[in-house]
Parts: sequence; C-alpha cells; structure tokens
Amino acid sequence: MFTGIIECLGELVEIKQDQSNVHLTIKSEISNKLKVDQSVAHNGVCLTVVELDKGTHMVTAIDETMKKTNFQNLLLGSQLNLERCTKIGDRLDGHLVQGHVDGTATCLKVEEKQGSWMFHFLGDENVIKLVVEKGSICINGVSLTVVEVIKKEFSVAIIPYTYENTSFNQIKEGSTVNVEYDIVGKYVTKNLNLKG
Repeated sequence: MFTGIIECLGELVEIKQDQSNVHLTIKSEISNKLKVDQSVAHNGVCLTVVELDKGTHMVTAIDETMKKTNFQNLLLGSQLNLERCTKIGDRLDGHLVQGHVDGTATCLKVEEKQGSWMFHFLGDENVIKLVVEKGSICINGVSLTVVEVIKKEFSVAIIPYTYENTSFNQIKEGSTVNVEYDIVGKYVTKNLNLKG
C-alpha cells in the first residue's frame, strides 16, 4: 500500500528485454536503502526489487504491465516517481494507493496559472464512472485532487513543490501517464453494479 507522496525521482539507466519481461535498472537516492523483494512504486506501478547494485536497483515488468502502463514509452534517462510502501502507523498524507495502475490517460494541455499549473487529461470510460470533482486520483504515482471532470476528461492542479520534485515538469501535451482511480470509488461502483 502506498500514499501517492513521492519520495524522490529515479533515473532509468538500463532497459533489458528478457523474453516477454523487461528488466528496468533505476538509479536513485533511495536505491541503496532498498532490499531485494521490497515493493516500490515506480510512476505509480508497484514493482518488486529483484537486484541491487551500487546506487541502483532492478525491477521486472511483465508483459501485462508493459501493455497497461506508460512503461512502453520509457527511454534511458527517463525520470520515474519513486515511493516505498507505507509503514503501518505512519500518517497517510496522500490517499490509499495500491500501485495497481488501472490504465493510462493522455495529457491534453498544460496551463500555467500564475504560480501553479493546471493539467488536463483524457482518460477512458472509467473517468465517467470513477472520477469525481474534489476526489482523489493517482497520476504517475502522485496523489492528487481532481479539479474538474467533463465526460472522459479531467483536470488536476499542480503546486510548485510537486512540479519541481516529481516528473510532472516533464509532462506535456500528448504525454501518456499512468492512472490509478480511487479504490473507494471502485468498490462503491462495483457494489452498485451488483445491486443494479
């Protein structure tokens, strides 16, 4: 379980294909604090650390992960938002995030708003069912509050701290991002569908 509060950025330093799997090696300030078999969210995707080296860690993405996330667009040098799993007893500063990405969305535009930024995204049919104004959403692993929802489109506001300390400063029109919808909304929707 995660909170969507990013600890640091990691740099992708190696991509290695292994049959249908892809091994990703990331260099970061937390890599030397990790251990093999630990869960870490990478752009919101929960992956298991499988190998450690000096200042780097390796994770493996299966074919399903590559198809469902923006990992297929990663290049050497790409910056990834990293978060270790939440310790029981810690404050939950973001919202409940599983690290199980539901799909992707495309950035429609970025508006600068005198000290903050408004990011507009186009998602899929789940936006209509699962995204509510002022509700929670996780984009590339970052816990955010939804500003507005219009059909399959939604927007989020980004403050300077988030812009400077996550990969949001690299997202532009046409960029693909990972989206995890709020788990509470998913359970409510499922329950309503079962009763209907």
